[in-house]
Parts: sequence; C-alpha cells; structure tokens
Amino acid sequence: MSKQLEDLNQQYTTLYQQWQMVVMQKDQYVVQLNEIENALNELQNIKESHAYKIAGAIMVKKSKEELEKELKELKETLELRIKSLEKQEKTLRDKLSELQQKLAKIQSAGA
Repeated sequence: MSKQLEDLNQQYTTLYQQWQMVVMQKDQYVVQLNEIENALNELQNIKESHAYKIAGAIMVKKSKEELEKELKELKETLELRIKSLEKQEKTLRDKLSELQQKLAKIQSAGA
C-alpha cells in the first residue's frame, strides 16, 4: 500500500471516529431534550403552585414558575448544542465523503 493511501486511510479512520463521537453526543442531547419537554408538559398539567425537583439524592420543593424557567433555559441550551453538533456532523460527513472519493480514485488508479 502506498504511503499516500495509508495516510488517507488513517485520516478517514480518525474523521470517522470523530463523526461517531459527535453523533453519539448529539443523540444524548436529543434524549435529554425530550425528557425536558416531557417535564415541561407535566408541569403545565399540574394544578399546584409548587413541584419537586430531584437534586442529587434529595427532592427540593420549588415554585412551578421557577422550575419552568430552569427547564426552558436548559432546553434552549440543549437546542443550541444540538444545532452546533449537527453542523459539526455535516462538516465531518462532507470531509468523509471527500476522502472516500480520493481513496476510490487512488485505488482504481493503482488497480
């Protein structure tokens, strides 16, 4: 295998691993976002003015408004992170596609 082909294969492997990490992290944020949206929906359905929040090993009583504010802020943060990771994912996918084409070109030229 030529040095150029080895280098491109190594680059591809590294980029692919980075892409996998970005996808996994994005998926985790999406799960968290869904949980927050479910919690916000539950908060809207309760009639009490207070609810409980789990903080470590204890439950803390907080006002419904305070909890909604915290959850909405967290939701916004997660949405921004997901958007950022989607951009990274697209960039990495484009680079992987480009490298794949280069590898195919080199392999067909060598065959």
